[in-house]
Amino acid sequence: MNSDEEQDCECAPPQAEVTPAGEHDRSLEESDIENPETSRMKRAAAKHLIERCYHQLTEGCGNEACTNDFCASCPGFSRMDNNAAAVKALELYKMNAKLCDPHPSKKGTSSAYLENSAKGPRHNSACSDRKINRRDLHTIRDDFKDLNYLTEEKVYEILDICREKEDYSPLIRVIGRVFSSAEGLVQSFRKAKHHTKEELKSLQAKDEDKDEDEKEKAACSATAMAGTLEGASQGDCSAQKLGPDEVSVDIDAVRRVYNRLLANDKIEAAFLNALVYLSPNVECDLTYHNVYSRDPNYLNLFVIVMENSNLHSPEYLEIALPLFCKAMSKLPLPAQAKLARLWSQYGAEQIRRMVETFQQLITYKVISNEFNSRNLVNDDDAVAASTKCLKIVYYANVLGGDLDMEHNEEEDEEPVPESSELQELLGEERRNKKGPRVDPLETELGVKTTDCRRPLIPFEEFVNEPLNDVLEMDKDYTFFKVETENKFSFMTCPFILNAVTKNLGLYYDNRIRMYSERRITVLYSLVQGQQLNPYLRLKVRRDHIIDDALVRLEMIAMENPADLKKQLYVEFEGEQGVDEGGVSKEFFQLVVEEIFNPDIGMFTYDESTKLFWFNPSSFETEGQFTLIGIVLGLAIYNNCILDVHFPMGVYRKLMGKKGTFRDLADSHPVQFQSLRELLEYEGSVEEDMMITFQISQTDIFGNPLMYDLKENGDKIPVTNENRKEFVAQYAEYMLNKSIEKQFKAFRRGFHMVTNESPLKYLFRPEEIELLICGSRNLDFQALEETTEYDGGYNRESHIIKDFWETVHSFAEEQKRLFLQFTTGTDRAPVGGLGKLKMIIAKNGPDTDRLPTSHTCFNVLLLPEYSTKEKLRERLLKAITYAKGFGML
Repeated sequence: MNSDEEQDCECAPPQAEVTPAGEHDRSLEESDIENPETSRMKRAAAKHLIERCYHQLTEGCGNEACTNDFCASCPGFSRMDNNAAAVKALELYKMNAKLCDPHPSKKGTSSAYLENSAKGPRHNSACSDRKINRRDLHTIRDDFKDLNYLTEEKVYEILDICREKEDYSPLIRVIGRVFSSAEGLVQSFRKAKHHTKEELKSLQAKDEDKDEDEKEKAACSATAMAGTLEGASQGDCSAQKLGPDEVSVDIDAVRRVYNRLLANDKIEAAFLNALVYLSPNVECDLTYHNVYSRDPNYLNLFVIVMENSNLHSPEYLEIALPLFCKAMSKLPLPAQAKLARLWSQYGAEQIRRMVETFQQLITYKVISNEFNSRNLVNDDDAVAASTKCLKIVYYANVLGGDLDMEHNEEEDEEPVPESSELQELLGEERRNKKGPRVDPLETELGVKTTDCRRPLIPFEEFVNEPLNDVLEMDKDYTFFKVETENKFSFMTCPFILNAVTKNLGLYYDNRIRMYSERRITVLYSLVQGQQLNPYLRLKVRRDHIIDDALVRLEMIAMENPADLKKQLYVEFEGEQGVDEGGVSKEFFQLVVEEIFNPDIGMFTYDESTKLFWFNPSSFETEGQFTLIGIVLGLAIYNNCILDVHFPMGVYRKLMGKKGTFRDLADSHPVQFQSLRELLEYEGSVEEDMMITFQISQTDIFGNPLMYDLKENGDKIPVTNENRKEFVAQYAEYMLNKSIEKQFKAFRRGFHMVTNESPLKYLFRPEEIELLICGSRNLDFQALEETTEYDGGYNRESHIIKDFWETVHSFAEEQKRLFLQFTTGTDRAPVGGLGKLKMIIAKNGPDTDRLPTSHTCFNVLLLPEYSTKEKLRERLLKAITYAKGFGML
C-alpha cells in the first residue's frame, strides 16, 4: 500500500470474523438441535463481539482520523454514557456493524479491549499500519478529546507537549474531563498486567479449546452486558482476582503524577474544580445505583483522590472536600473495610496526612459556624461525613499497628434475664437482650481497638478538641440511643471524643438506667402491692465497713442483680449525713483502703511500682473478689473516683485481652527484666543458665510452690531455640493461669454492673483507668480559674486572694487532703481539676470556727477570717482532722 492510500484509508471492518459469527448466531436462534460444544463456542463468539462493540463506543480504536461513525475515535462521534453504550453495542452486534482494530497509537487501553482485539484477524485493517510522526501527533491531539482516562505515561506525554508549547491548557482540560468523571477516574492509573503477552498468545492459540468458565474470566458475560459494562470497562473481569486489601490502581504512579502536577497552581485548580463536579455524581451513584457491588474497581476513585496531598488546603475546605466526604461516607461497609485494609499498609506519615485532612475540615466547619443547642453540630453534613471518613482511617491505623488478636479472655456465660410483661410494657426487654453495642466496621474487619498494642499514630491525634467544645452531649446521647438514620451521633465514632466528653455520655447512660430501674420498682410496687426500695441502699458501720457492705452486696447480687443498677444511697450508722453523692465518695474511699490493705492478703503490693496485683495464694473466696468487682463497677456507675492502683494489664483484661509478656513490665518488673535478658542472651542458655520449664513461687507464708509450664517441665531444659516459648508460657502463668479464679470472679462482679453499659464501646483500657482512678495531675491553677463564689465573695475579695495563696503554698499531701475535705476524693476528675466545679461560699464574719464543706456539691463554707495566718491555721486543722458527716 502506497502513502496516498495510507492517508485515505478507512478502518476496514473485520468481515472475515463478523459475518460467520453473525450467521452462526442466527442459526442458533433458528434451530434448537445443536451440538453443546458448538453452542458454547457460538455464545462465546457473541460475547466477544458485543464487548468489542462496547469498547469501540466508549474508548475508540485510537486512530484520530477514523471515519467509522460507530467509533469513539471518529471526530464526528457523539459521546454517550455507559448505559447507552451497552444498549448500542447490542444493536451494533445485531446489525452486523463494522468494527475497528486498535490503532498502534492507542496507549494505555484497557486490558479487556486488548484481549478481545488480539483474538481478531491481524491482516484486515490498513489503519493498524498507519504511522504518524511526532509533529502530526501534536497537531492532531492538541485537545486530546478522545482521552477518557489517564495513565502515568499519558500524563507525562501531555505534560511534555504543554511545556514545549508553554501552554498547559490541554493538560488542564484533560484533567478536568477525567477527574470530573467517575468512569474516567476509575479506569485511570491501572496497574499493568504482568503476563499480558502470554495471555494474548494463549487466547489466540487456544481460543476454541477453553471451557466456558475460563472464557467468562477472559470476557464478561454477554447476558449481563447492560449491567456489567456500566462503570469501568478496564479490568471489570479481573476485579475478582484482587485480594481483600488490593486495588487495581497503581498507587505509586498516582503519587508520582501528583508530585509532578501539584506544583503548578493552574493545574491544581483543575483538580479542585473537577472534584466539585465529581463528588455529587459519585454520591448519587453510591446512594441509588449500588455501583460498588457491580464494579469493585469503583473504589479506585477514592484511592486516587485521597492521594492528593493538598486536600487539606483552604481552597478545598469550602466546597470540594465537604462534597467529597459526603460521597465517601456513602460507601457500603465492604468498601469501607477494603479501604481500611488498603490504607493500613501505608506508613505513619500517610495516615497522619489523611487524619489531618479530615480533622482540618471538621475544625474549619466548627470554627466558622456558631453551633449551640439550637444549631447542633450533629446537623452539619460536612462534619458528620468527614467524621465517618475519619473512622475508616482510624481502623486503618489500628490494622496497621502492632496487633495482638490471639490472647483473648473467655467471655462470661451470663444468664439471659427473663423479660416480664411489665418490662415489655416499659420497653425494657429490648435493652436487656440487645447487649453492648459493636461497631459494624469493626465487625466487618474482624478487629477491635483493644487488639492494637501500638497504632501507627497515637490515638490522641484522632481527638478533635474544637468539636468536643461545641458538642451538646445530651442531644448526641439521645441520637446514639435512638439510632435513626436522619440524626448522626458522634458517640458512634468515639475515637474523635476526648475522655471528658465520653465520660459525660457514660454519665447520661448510667443516670437513665437508674431512672429506668426506679420506674420499674415503683410500678412493681403499684402492681404487686410490695413496698420496694427504688434505691440501692447500704447502711454501714464505719468500723465494720467491709463486713457490712460486702454482705449486703452479696445478698443483692444473689437475689436480684438488677438492683445493682439502681442509684447508690449510702448511710453511715450514727451519722446524720444525707447522701447526695458525697457520702458515697467517702464510702468508696474507705472500702478501697480496707480491701487493698496488704494485711488482708487479697492483693500483693509492689514497692517499686506502687501497684497492686491479685494474690494467687489468697485465702479469700471467689465471692469476695466478685464483690470487689461490684464495688469498682458501682464506682463507675455512680460517677465516683477510686484510689486504686492497678497496672494497665488489669484494665486490658477487663476489656477482654489476656496478659502477655509485655504486660509483665508494669505488673512484675523484676521478672520482666530477667526474661528480657534471657531473650537477649547471646551465649548458650542451656549450658550457662541451666533452667527448665518448671518455675517456683512462694505462697502467702513464704513456702516455695513448684509449677510445670509444660508436662514434665522439670525435665525440659530451656534452650536458645525454645526460650521464646518459655517466656510466653511464663507470662501466661503469671498473668492468667495463676490468678484465673480470682480474676474471673472479679470480672464477673464488674460486669454485673456494667454489662449493658457502652463502657467497652466508648473507652480504651487506658481511659478506663482514668475513669476509675481520675487524673493524677493536680493542677490547682486550673481549679482556681474555674471556681465560683457565693454569699458575698468574689474573685477580687481579699480573703479569696489570701485563700488561693495559702492553697498554692501547700505541699502535695496537703493539697490532696484539701481535695478530700472539699470534694470527698483526693483525685482529680477525668479532664483534670479544671473540670471540677467548686464553690466557695461565705460562712459568716470572722470566727474561731473551722471551715466546713458539702462534699456532695463540692462547696467549701469559709468564714471571713481576719488574717491570712488565721485562715491558714484554721484550714489546715480542718483538712487534717476531718472525718465523718454531720448536719449543720
